[in-house]
This record gives sequence, C-alpha cells and structure tokens, in this order.
Amino acid sequence: MGVWGRGNFDGDTAADHLGEVMRRLLDEVEAAMAGDPVELEPDEYWGAAVPCNLELLTMIARQDHVGTVLPSPEVAAAWKETYLRVWDATIDDLGPKEGFKEGRRAVLVATFDEFAEEAAKHANPDS
Repeated sequence: MGVWGRGNFDGDTAADHLGEVMRRLLDEVEAAMAGDPVELEPDEYWGAAVPCNLELLTMIARQDHVGTVLPSPEVAAAWKETYLRVWDATIDDLGPKEGFKEGRRAVLVATFDEFAEEAAKHANPDS
C-alpha cells in the first residue's frame, strides 16, 4: 500500500517498524512470564519491567496505528494471573510501608486490565 498519509506511522515501513518494536516488548514479557517466577518478584528487574512494558504497549495500541501487535485477551489474562500470583506471594517479605501494598496492587491490576482491554479491542476491532 506504500504511504497513506503524512504522519510518522502512515506507511508500510513505519507500520513494520512499529510491529517490530511492539514485538520486542511483548517478547520480553513472554519470556519473563515463562521464566523463573523469582524474576517476577517485586524487587527483581522483571517485576518492575513487565508492568512498564505493558503500559507502553497499551499507550501505543491506543493510537490505533497500522502495525499494532498485541497478544490474545486470553494470553493477557494468563499473564495477569501469573504476575499477581508472584506479587501477592512475595510482597510481604519486603516489608512494604503501610498502604503501599494495596495502592501498588491497585495500579498493577489497572495496568493489566487496561492492557487486556486493548488486546480485546485489537482482537475484535469492531467492538
């Protein structure tokens, strides 16, 4: 199709690039979810990076550019379950300050839910 507009993402090459960037973020999340659950603990790198990747992916997906790549809603739901299971099992070991645990968990749930919502929209673009 070539180029269909003047925007930075209005062309085949840009759409391919966007898909590659999103795929890298998704591949990181997928690897973290399939790896050692210890890596998802709140004080570990992927414990912080996974929600960051999901928020970035959600923000990009909301732009509705051609080239957007997201997993199925079922995969998004499974990731949420895996991540929160690890988080819930390990957060108390870190001695969080009063109110942090509940507040941070609410942000994590919202992050996963918003990501899943975008995954569902892109799986069913007419909804």
